[in-house]
Amino acid sequence: QVHLVESGGGSVQPGGSLRLSCAASGNTASSYMAWFRQEPGKEREGVAAITSISSTAYEDSVKGRFTISKDNAKNTLYLQMTSLKPEDTAMYYCAAGFSGIWVAQWHQSRRYKYWGQGTQVTVSS
Repeated sequence: QVHLVESGGGSVQPGGSLRLSCAASGNTASSYMAWFRQEPGKEREGVAAITSISSTAYEDSVKGRFTISKDNAKNTLYLQMTSLKPEDTAMYYCAAGFSGIWVAQWHQSRRYKYWGQGTQVTVSS
């Protein structure tokens, strides 16, 4: 069993930065993890993912702006977000326990077993 708790969300102006954290209980060193986001009335969207050997994948709209990383010693997943845009506004969720073919399916929310409660990111002037 893995318990995930996100933090670090908030309100920023366009062009600003935030770093999200996801503290995990249990050993997640071997778990493939990811960040998703969801706007009201829309499907949950994969933003970035990382494997147990730190290979990464990103949704096209965040490439070059967001960086996913993890600290296995602290059992913590991070999402560094820079050059934030209003369209990045959403609830951001941490996920773990991927099952499937990662290269093709990392962005599919149904592939993840464990979820955090989310942290809100609002980008507005």
